Amino acid sequence: MHNSEPIWDHVEARRKAYEDLSDRIWSMPELAYTEFRSSAEHTAMLKEEGFAVTEGPAGIPTAVMGEAGSGGPIIAFLGEYDALPGLSQEANVAEPKPLPGNGFGHGCGHNMLGSAALLAATAMKNYLKETGQPGTVRYYGCPAEEGGAAKAFMVRAGIFDDVDAAITWHPASLTRVDEALSLANTRIDFTFTGRASHAAAAPHLGRSALDAVELMNVGVNYMREHMPSSARIHYAMIDGGGIAPNVVQGRAKVRYAVRALDIHGMKALNERVIKIAKGAAMMTETEVEIKILSAVSNLLGNTPMEETMFANMQRLGPVAFDEADRAFAAEIQATLSEEDIASDYNRCGVEPKTDQPLCDFIVPLDQVGEPMIGSTDVGDVSWKVPTVQARVATHAIGTPGHSWQITAQGKAGPAYKGLTWAAKVMAGTAVDLLKDPALLEQAKADHQARLAKKPYLCPIPPEVDPPLQPRPAGV
Repeated sequence: MHNSEPIWDHVEARRKAYEDLSDRIWSMPELAYTEFRSSAEHTAMLKEEGFAVTEGPAGIPTAVMGEAGSGGPIIAFLGEYDALPGLSQEANVAEPKPLPGNGFGHGCGHNMLGSAALLAATAMKNYLKETGQPGTVRYYGCPAEEGGAAKAFMVRAGIFDDVDAAITWHPASLTRVDEALSLANTRIDFTFTGRASHAAAAPHLGRSALDAVELMNVGVNYMREHMPSSARIHYAMIDGGGIAPNVVQGRAKVRYAVRALDIHGMKALNERVIKIAKGAAMMTETEVEIKILSAVSNLLGNTPMEETMFANMQRLGPVAFDEADRAFAAEIQATLSEEDIASDYNRCGVEPKTDQPLCDFIVPLDQVGEPMIGSTDVGDVSWKVPTVQARVATHAIGTPGHSWQITAQGKAGPAYKGLTWAAKVMAGTAVDLLKDPALLEQAKADHQARLAKKPYLCPIPPEVDPPLQPRPAGV
């Protein structure tokens, strides 16, 4: 397809280098706050492209920031590169086939996410240089989106304070402007300490921390009847106290994720869950330590930027997949259920289509579907500066998030095509904001109007630091 806008030419000129970057990141999956090799790859690419680089912004060793241009508004592109546990998978194989190693895998497509965002930033840098247009472009390499809330810590540290607008995207099965609907989310550890004893000979001397965890879980489960239907609470046993049933467990830990439609509702739910934990400790005569690990805000929309991004999508046309792409996507779809496939369409309010393994259309901007809501630390950036996000087709329709099937498709043709397409849409949106001061002012006015209704409350207490991890030996 012929590029109708100069910025798209700049994307095409560097496309192959960023497909290769995506492949390298796919091949070195690293969990939250351990992305030392992945951030090094992004840092090296920023330096190669001529960005001024800041390593470890906000005191996070696996974060990176690159800047180019001068004057004018500051437009930021947000990238990610963290992976997930348990999702290792051989590329381009439509059956579960984990690779040898630690079991990590890019089951959410962040290898593509960071690469496309950096490609868009590079195209923007080269466009500014070619045209002499005033303006500054920044790339934020953001680690630990999967549960680590790095962007929330970065916002709290002030490194977005001077940004005028932020743009990002996420790999998806259907192409659309993100509806800016996410759940605020807190992760909290509850560690109960009791008294160990012989469970048969001296049970009266013991005070069971495991009993406290179980009572807490029961209490929270009863609370579900009395909380908003949009809220979500999940828990995982971190430490059950041991494997010996003849020991009264003296220590046990449970981790909770508390989600609500906005940060204000989440804080209210947090308080109720904490009361239940304290009640469980009282009932069992144990002590409870409560530690917030991370938290993120819900997404805040921005109508002018969403309309601008959608206009860029329409000018560009849908992602152009070929027959080989559709053939592999059909193989992946064969591993899915009809419910999986229908769920993707329902989420976007689109009538399901048969024999369509890949998305060859753009979901209308005003299309309303069935809410299926997760959480993202992009939310905190969106409360700080006007923000817009795209969802771009990179894998078969129906592919569940956080699945081996996404890992399998991370180095396939649709991934490359979607990556480049996303970079063009993001870069095109940035150029529109840069060249039209009135549009940028409308975006800022929209943002301020939303903040006037509910001001931003950082969901992370000031005493909580990022859960940084040590650099592995030899990395």
